[in-house]
Amino acid sequence: MNANEKKKILEEKISNFNQNDSGSLHHGIFGLPFNVEESKVILVPVPWEATVSYGEGTALGPKAILDSSQQIDLYDPINPNGWREGIAMQDIPSSIFYKSKQVREKTINYLNGYNDKQIDKKLQEEINNDCKELNDYVEETTKKLINDDKIIGLVGGDHSSPLGYIKALSEKYNNFGILHIDAHCDLRDAYQGLEYSHASIFFNALKIKNVLKLVQVGVRDFCEQEKDLIEKESKRISLFTDYEIKKDIYNGKTLKKKFDEIIKELPRDVYISFDIDGLIPYLCSNTGTPVMGGFTVEEIIFLLEGLVSKGKRIIGFDLCEVAPGKDQWDGNVGARILYKLCLLTLKSQKK
Repeated sequence: MNANEKKKILEEKISNFNQNDSGSLHHGIFGLPFNVEESKVILVPVPWEATVSYGEGTALGPKAILDSSQQIDLYDPINPNGWREGIAMQDIPSSIFYKSKQVREKTINYLNGYNDKQIDKKLQEEINNDCKELNDYVEETTKKLINDDKIIGLVGGDHSSPLGYIKALSEKYNNFGILHIDAHCDLRDAYQGLEYSHASIFFNALKIKNVLKLVQVGVRDFCEQEKDLIEKESKRISLFTDYEIKKDIYNGKTLKKKFDEIIKELPRDVYISFDIDGLIPYLCSNTGTPVMGGFTVEEIIFLLEGLVSKGKRIIGFDLCEVAPGKDQWDGNVGARILYKLCLLTLKSQKK
């Protein structure tokens, strides 16, 4: 199917679609009628949580977000007609979900010995290899979509999930920055001996030379090893802790001015990595590692709108660590953030 044929099919679907109706279960993410081939933004679900070190449930995040997304009204002043460019989610891969459960059992057994200082090197190597296979799968999956000129949003899963995607982006872009919103730095070197731990995602991402700058926002829980790395790599890593941001505001600096300082640290092309625990815990009460403090959704959207207004181009994004718990609240919040990420990304591409 050529580009003109795709455009014609997309226009026909839009003309036959009532955006004012509630989402149809027969449609896809956000109740939209588009498939992957027709859409500009493709959401890649990665139901993986093999190395989580505290609460579980993030592997259920993509399904919870998909289910909750049907209740979202499509009109949004951020980008009112953005949905018309096509947003679709790939099928949630059950093979990855069940593989994650198997590897998670290995991890629990491994950590029991690790905490007793009886490290099972063979099991450690097995888990590291399993996680590498996941990274390879994500890299290959996203690379194909990038080659088809798609914009990708990865939906985790724990925060180890996007590493393969960041690698795939590095083959297209000579350099780009990462805007990382999180309660944690995730800069640990092989946390608990696991090379691809969710707590090591940005230690690993910094090994990719095309990652020009890592700007971390809202962090409120990090260790001395991470602090030392940030100081050592001060030209490449900029840390804006929750404490620093709030302190400046309490002393009279406007939020806009503070956010402008953050945006200034980033190059033109920006990848957004959003861990849901960057928010105030009542917005993500079931996430794996909640920390008191954090942002409201409105504050984060204000930051991202500022990013776009300054001419930055969002080249991709992830949303990770959404765990549904016993109700639909976390999935609801996650779905609404995901929709805004899609709209802002599309808007930034037109700048």
